[in-house]
Order: sequence, then structure tokens, then C-alpha cells
Amino acid sequence: MTTTPEPVGHDGIRVNIAERSAWHLGSAAGITALLLAIVGFPGGGLLVIGGGALLDSGDGAGGAILALGLVVIIAAVLICTMLTIVTPGHTSVRQFFGRYVGTVRRDGISLVAPFTSGKKVSVRVHNFETNELKVNDSDGNPVNIAAIVVWQVADTAKAMFAVENYGEFIETQAEAALRHVATTHPYDEPGPGEQSLRGSTDLVSAELAEEVAARVAIAGLEVIEVRISSLAYAPEIAQAMLQRQQASAVIAAREKIVEGAVTMVEQALSRLEQEGVVVLDDERRAQMVSNLLLVLTSDQRATPVINAGSLYS
Repeated sequence: MTTTPEPVGHDGIRVNIAERSAWHLGSAAGITALLLAIVGFPGGGLLVIGGGALLDSGDGAGGAILALGLVVIIAAVLICTMLTIVTPGHTSVRQFFGRYVGTVRRDGISLVAPFTSGKKVSVRVHNFETNELKVNDSDGNPVNIAAIVVWQVADTAKAMFAVENYGEFIETQAEAALRHVATTHPYDEPGPGEQSLRGSTDLVSAELAEEVAARVAIAGLEVIEVRISSLAYAPEIAQAMLQRQQASAVIAAREKIVEGAVTMVEQALSRLEQEGVVVLDDERRAQMVSNLLLVLTSDQRATPVINAGSLYS
């Protein structure tokens, strides 16, 4: 059983990180906090202005009112730093001074820990088509192949911090997996226990999906489906392979024609003998078999020659 190694950072330290839920309160708390912040800014400003006016007039209570106004404004600013909005299909990856503290997946407005910053990560389903690659199949024949990969982010922490750019990462790894899988199967005419790229598309696609998933698990990505979108012989051998396929089809057709002709000749001779229509010796039987096979298997229409004399002349 193989295990996926932990991501390794540029400094040689393993990035041992996994997604966890960040502390947050739901939409009700978020909306309440937003209203308090909206009220807090003008309210605090009025208190600061009023406290300053009282201080100018020599009233000792002005200092306390001024301090209260400043506290209200600071609290409103603090509340604003705690508000985050998550749209459907996205998450907010929270960091506290560079340290990962969790992920908010609940959509809508939420109240999170103060002084944390957030980065949006999409968890929607993505898809892309790889470049058309020229690779050699297991028989050494050059083929052009491409695939469509359907994927999504499963672990937002690994996607953000384990790799530099998870979008480019999965595209590169998908092409590498496609190249490897294509080289382990023949394009056509598989041997015993083998699957061909053209004849076993579903099995090859499943194998390709497993390999891509294993390669991108390090980045917290989930592969939903992989399908081969383009498959053909390379142009330099396409004509030769087409001729080989045509020759194989012609041989198969001729084998079917010969098999049917032999059956028809056997039935004709057997019926003639059973009904006593004619009695043939071995030489005449061989001649009749040859004539019947020639008529039945020939590509050209046979022209009959009528014998008006004796059969044994």
C-alpha cells in the first residue's frame, strides 16, 4: 500500500496542514454586529465632538465622554474587522498574522475572530481539457491523446498553502498522468489481459482518474471524473494504420464469405445426392466444387458457359 507524502515547503520543512473549521458566528450575529458598527461610528463621533466641547467649556465630564466616544469608534472598527461575507460556492480561509486558523464554509455574512485576514477559495466544480499530447503507446506507435478533467477543491488549507498555484498544479499533473497511462496500453488490438486505448475507453478513463487523483491529493484537490476527449494515431503513421485496419477488415470479410460459400456448396452437393438428381465421380465433384466456390467468392459477376453436350465428353 502506497502513502501520499506530505507537501514539502521551499525551506525543506514539511507543510503538515489540513483544513479545519474556523471560529465564526452565523448570519444573525453578523447582521447584528454590522448594525452596531453602523450605529457606532456616528454615535462615537457625536460623543467625541460633545466631549471636546465640554472640555473647552471647562466641564470635567467632557473628558469621560470624549474617552467613551473613542472607545465606541475603536469598537466599531474592531467589529468591522470581524465581519466577512462568503458567497455560495466559495470559502474564506482565515489567517491570524500569517498563521492558518481555519476555514469558513458557511455562506452569507459571518462574525469571525478579530484581526484575521481571509482569502477566498472556490469549491465549485471546475473542468479543463489538457493539451493534445503526442505519446508512444505500449507498442511504440505514436498517438495523439487529450482528456477532460473535472475537479474541485476538497481541502482549502492544502490548496492554499501546500502548493504554489493549485490550478496550474492539477493541469500539469493531469498531463503527466495522461502521458504515463497512454504509454502502458496499446492503441488497438490488445493482447490477453490487456485493455486498449480505443477499445476500453471507460476502463482507461477510470485508471487515468485514479492516477490524477493520487497525484493531486497533496494539494487537497478531488478528481470527480476524467474522460478521454481526443484519441488518434499521429499524422505520420495514420495512413499506414488506416491501411492496416482496412486490410484486417477485408480479411475478416473474406473469411466470412469463404465460410458461407463452403457451407452452401456442402448443402448443394448433399441435396443433389440425397434426391438423386445427379451422380458424380470424384473428379466431377471436385470440378463442381471449384466452379461453385469461384462463383460464390468472386468479386466479379460470373459469366456462365452452357454445356449442351455430354457431361463426360
